[in-house]
Amino acid sequence: MIPICLADHGEPQIIKKIGGTPEVRQHLENLGFNVGGEVTVVNALGENIIVKVKESRVAISDELARKIMV
Repeated sequence: MIPICLADHGEPQIIKKIGGTPEVRQHLENLGFNVGGEVTVVNALGENIIVKVKESRVAISDELARKIMV
């Protein structure tokens, strides 16, 4: 398992684990990040990562991205 911020761009990945506090996990779940769900890293812009999740594009910080393991 690796954090999503280190995953290859353009390659679909399956979320295996989401870490962090319960509040952080709930926030990520509200954005569409669920264990077993498919995500694709679209681009990395500085400290932010653009991720395609459930047919939407979401920008998350590098800190949050390190809590999503694929």
